[in-house]
Amino acid sequence: MPLKFAANISIMFTEISSFASRYAAAKTAGFRAVECVFPYDFSKNEIASARKQAGVDHVLMSSWPGDRTAGEFGLAALPGRQKEFQETFELSIDYCKALCCKRMHVMSGKIPAHEESQRSTLLSQMEDTLVENLKYAADRLKREDITAVIEPINDRYTIPNYFLTRQDQAVNIIKRVDRDNVKLQLDVYHVQLVHGDLTKIIKEYMPYVGHIQVSQAPGRNEPSLKGEIDYDYIFDVLEGTDYDGWIGAEYKPSTGNTEDSLAWFQRFR
Repeated sequence: MPLKFAANISIMFTEISSFASRYAAAKTAGFRAVECVFPYDFSKNEIASARKQAGVDHVLMSSWPGDRTAGEFGLAALPGRQKEFQETFELSIDYCKALCCKRMHVMSGKIPAHEESQRSTLLSQMEDTLVENLKYAADRLKREDITAVIEPINDRYTIPNYFLTRQDQAVNIIKRVDRDNVKLQLDVYHVQLVHGDLTKIIKEYMPYVGHIQVSQAPGRNEPSLKGEIDYDYIFDVLEGTDYDGWIGAEYKPSTGNTEDSLAWFQRFR
């Protein structure tokens, strides 16, 4: 299956200070789609207009993260905050609809401070909370024709104490939620850092995948940079699957200039 890539304009094209202007920059660089992390710091109408004018699809964004100044990265797995999750979820939907975005990464959140003796109970409560919030999210998003995706994120380099870290953990939660619009967001970078064994995991969990992301490990730079992952091989593996969705290029250009980092992309333009 031919691969198609979306530029993550939260961490690519950051040499352009205007977030809205990155839509056009991505289009000029050859991307037909973009994704982002959190769009909430920007005017919904301004970025929606910029996307439309650039003529690119916006294919993924993350749900409201909570209080980022306090280090929060999502609410969906946090016991006792279900009401806040539901209330802020409407803002996430508003941004999705404005950007014509059909994938929302519903962020689980970080494990709260706790006594070690309470860890097992807390983690069980967090999983139950995540399942119930995902059921709510899936049912709400179904009315808007939007798919929810959940992403295991490594807790060593990227988000310490993040709740959802493993692909098997995510798939078990997806099975418990039992909604056809809840999928796995498989980031090859996180898979490498948490699991390794990339080929097996990609093939085993592909039936659950709703979005893929790529970057080199361990530095999270462009796929063509020397590192732990052989992307010539990984791209061949992905082309050999039935996956026909977007692949997010979610990486930090090693020189700080996005155009200089796109040698890997020539094969797919």
